[in-house]
Amino acid sequence: MKLIAEAGWCKTFLAVDESQVPQIPCVVQQFAIKHQNSEAFTQKIYWRELLDKHPQIPLLLAYFQDDDYLYFVEELIFGSNFSTLLREEGIFSETQIWQFLENVLPVIKFIHDHQIIHRDIQPKNLIYTPACKKLFLVNFNAAILNHEIHHLTEETIIGSPEYIAPEQARGKAVFASDLYSLGVTCIHLLTQIPPFDLFDIANDAWVWQDYCRHQVSDRLTKILDKLLQHALNRRFQSADEVMQAMGITDNSPPQPFPAPPAQPKWECIDTFSSHAGFATGINSLAFNPDGDILASGDEDKIVRLWDLNSKKVLASLAGHSQAVKSVAFSPDGQILATASDDKTIKLWNVKTYQQIFTLTGHSRAVKSVAFSPDGQILASGSWDKTVKIWDVRTGEEICHLTGHKLQVSSVAFSSDGRLLASASLDRTIRLWQLPPGELKNHPDCTLLATLAGHSWAVLTVAFSLDGKILATGSDDNTVKLWKVDTGEVLTTLSGHSWAVVAVAFAADGETLISGSWDQTVKLWQLSTATEIATFSGHEDSVFTVAVNPVARLIASGSRDKSIKLWQLV
Repeated sequence: MKLIAEAGWCKTFLAVDESQVPQIPCVVQQFAIKHQNSEAFTQKIYWRELLDKHPQIPLLLAYFQDDDYLYFVEELIFGSNFSTLLREEGIFSETQIWQFLENVLPVIKFIHDHQIIHRDIQPKNLIYTPACKKLFLVNFNAAILNHEIHHLTEETIIGSPEYIAPEQARGKAVFASDLYSLGVTCIHLLTQIPPFDLFDIANDAWVWQDYCRHQVSDRLTKILDKLLQHALNRRFQSADEVMQAMGITDNSPPQPFPAPPAQPKWECIDTFSSHAGFATGINSLAFNPDGDILASGDEDKIVRLWDLNSKKVLASLAGHSQAVKSVAFSPDGQILATASDDKTIKLWNVKTYQQIFTLTGHSRAVKSVAFSPDGQILASGSWDKTVKIWDVRTGEEICHLTGHKLQVSSVAFSSDGRLLASASLDRTIRLWQLPPGELKNHPDCTLLATLAGHSWAVLTVAFSLDGKILATGSDDNTVKLWKVDTGEVLTTLSGHSWAVVAVAFAADGETLISGSWDQTVKLWQLSTATEIATFSGHEDSVFTVAVNPVARLIASGSRDKSIKLWQLV
């Protein structure tokens, strides 16, 4: 529609997706290939997709190459950037600066935890949306992986000169460089004076306090001064350090319901970590039907089978060329299905550890697989926005389901095998009815309902054992329970302080387990919609949870490179 920004080798346009009804507004970023080689672009796609997990970062909707350009298509954030807010509403008060820092620091921590340096934090790249009262960090054109900094051959200045740290001006940005830019942003919001005018070149010092119209407390002054230190070793080194200085290290909201006093206790009985054979994050977990084997899909492209009796690896299955994002056992425990970012699904013989089939057909990463209760068909959800259904016996694709406007994140079958649920980044869940009899003879599935209620991307979905309730977890930090026959929301479970990426029902039919990027696993009592336990042992985001069908055992996998086993005492 129009050019809205231009910097270096990247142009940014306001656009609409005319293939959608109604048309969806979006942002298109155009990169000149001669300034962005294909390997660098592939790397950027990888980490940019990781950032989609955070609710305060715009979604990456698509990417492609055309002629001499590479393109990113991103979600359009409706709101005002902080430059506009400053111009329209005037200088920020101290209270507003505290609120601003409390909102932006967790996002900066998130991108730094993923080894990404933004390199362009400034007011115009921070957007406030009144509709959902959220702050968004946008414009990752200049962002770079931390380890790539050391391979730069040219010390090119990236970012706005008014906001960049001294070391970044020399082409050597570090995580603390983003914090320096954050500090400059704060003093600009406090004074409405251009940053260049707030710096005394003769004395090599910031003099922002001379321009403040309102008194600023010593506590905030010390924090801002430490953010603005010229010397790296005197500056805050991480967003965690700033949050600790502000007293917001525990950022989770108060629980809406107190936990009942006499609830059973759970404890961590074992941890599988890097010493046990892997050194990357755990993306997916699944117990076999007998409850004695645990499968893990890992970021290092390997699928591992764990013997829960000996606590040792039975087998390491190699074959995928990119990270494994989903694992699932067939109902008889004979076959393991694995899905990967390499766009394929593999079926493995659990006894021989040999590949049976490699299923190809998806055009983008496959994020979820699920077996039907009879084990005859397999469903897969992909970032190509489709769900595919496969014949397990032949490895052939039976049909594919379309309709989601954005990437499909999760799929699940009901216990009777008649319904299939698919969750998507388009904030909806679709319920599909499978025809009776063999699906290959009647390959058409009927869309029964589209469930809408989450305010952000839906990341995970699971049916209750009786098939009457559907649980969904979302980027909006909530779990919703839906009545399957009517499609209405029964209740919304709030308590996680970050995106909910995994849900599972316990064998008792009365308990729901949820895993979140807030590093916790929570247990919920369905009858009362109350939280009954929180597991807090992981040191980084929880990616996956699995429930043992035999023992009272829960497994959780995390980006901290560990699997934890939790047992009811």
